[in-house]
Amino acid sequence: MVEAFIGKWKLVKTENFDEYMKALGVNAALRKLGNRTKTITNISIDNDIITLETTSMVKSTKIHFKVGKEFDETTADDRKTKTTVTYENGQLVQAQRWNGRETTLVRELKDDKLILTCTIGDVVCIRTYQRVK
Repeated sequence: MVEAFIGKWKLVKTENFDEYMKALGVNAALRKLGNRTKTITNISIDNDIITLETTSMVKSTKIHFKVGKEFDETTADDRKTKTTVTYENGQLVQAQRWNGRETTLVRELKDDKLILTCTIGDVVCIRTYQRVK
């Protein structure tokens, strides 16, 4: 159930984020900022519209979507993507497509943590979030 993801989540651990940002084409200055930034993600649902808001001292983003419906997204690194989020096997799977490229962001709950696995090609980044009480 998507409802299990509802809440406020604080980034506590990141693995391979710089390599992931490189693979996306993010410049060195933005990567440096991104590597130092601790984000808060807030997930909420109103009827069948999910809102995923990510905030940090550097940049904030907010997307609203229905599961399974494609929408236009402007990412934190300013990519303009066609994005679809699906719910599969207890995971929120976000696919972003732009300029013939694609990345997936898979959110799953494990041991009271939100695990975000970001994949582009053979580069995988894992970001771990703790629920804020």
